[in-house]
Amino acid sequence: MREKLLHRIASFPRIELIHRPTPMRKLAAITAELGGPEIWIKRDDLTGIAFGGNKSRKLEYILPDVLAKKADVLVTWASLQSNWAMQTAAACARYGIKPVLVLFKTYDLPPEPDGNILLDRILGAEIRYREAAKGKIVTQDFALAAANEAAAEYRVLGKKTYIAPVGGSMPSADMDRPLGAVSYVDAFAEMLVQTQAAGFTPNAVVHSTGSGATQAGLLVGAKALAPQTRVVGISVSDEKEPFAQIVWDITEALENELKLDPVTMRDDVLVFDEYIREGYGIVNKEVAEVIRRVFTREGIVLDPVYTSKAFIGMLDLIDKGYFKPADKIVFFHTGGTPALFPNRQKLMEFLD
Repeated sequence: MREKLLHRIASFPRIELIHRPTPMRKLAAITAELGGPEIWIKRDDLTGIAFGGNKSRKLEYILPDVLAKKADVLVTWASLQSNWAMQTAAACARYGIKPVLVLFKTYDLPPEPDGNILLDRILGAEIRYREAAKGKIVTQDFALAAANEAAAEYRVLGKKTYIAPVGGSMPSADMDRPLGAVSYVDAFAEMLVQTQAAGFTPNAVVHSTGSGATQAGLLVGAKALAPQTRVVGISVSDEKEPFAQIVWDITEALENELKLDPVTMRDDVLVFDEYIREGYGIVNKEVAEVIRRVFTREGIVLDPVYTSKAFIGMLDLIDKGYFKPADKIVFFHTGGTPALFPNRQKLMEFLD
């Protein structure tokens, strides 16, 4: 199964954007504090382009589709301090494609040149700000309408546009295949080589889940290559049931795209929504404290929107006995570091 699956993944056009494999190591200090389970971290925050992050993996498969369709303008949408938007702008810059970013104000931060917005501006991205409900992800229809509006203006000027969905996740608009999810089947296979070299197959993979493709890709990879490994998604934005359905829809599209006999079931989609707390992108004391804990114990910086909440969720599930003391867990660090800096005031309020 492994060779067949990797052969099918290799049939997808891919450009080289990232450093492979990303590092993985044991979180020895935190594991010792907990007394088990054994926690390892996969450093997809070190993918190597624009401060790194999991979206760079997806863009390796999405950019060839953009280039094949001869687009010279890429339009996408996200929240204000989006790592997806910034990494997309960085990848576009390398290939001479103009990035147009529709950024929704889903949390109380000003749209000043700080964090990812500063990087967007340096990259020359065109940014269009839109108001949105605080603490919520905008709906697909609402966001797509704004993206279509921007794309239409460029088509009038004779430009060829490509609209990419948020996070490179749900096949929609001009990305009609689950290309982002393909990259995370590949990422699971990469991780499995590393864990097996270290002498184990993980009992679970834990990650922050926000637009669905990372979880779908990891899930298909797990069910095909290591069926005993659970893929646990900690939602940072949406409630469990509607979001699990999004992950499942991408999973079905992915299995079809890879020409796999179905290896997953709907019940395999594990999403925990208890750790959204006050809402998407909203920093609280718990977030600030876990960032400090991981930084001081392990020298690794979590971000305030995604990985901090996923780490909080993992620790709480350990405390509740969801994971056994003898388990071995891989935590995927999906990036987002630049979002620390525009949140500095709120973080310091909780830490001082």
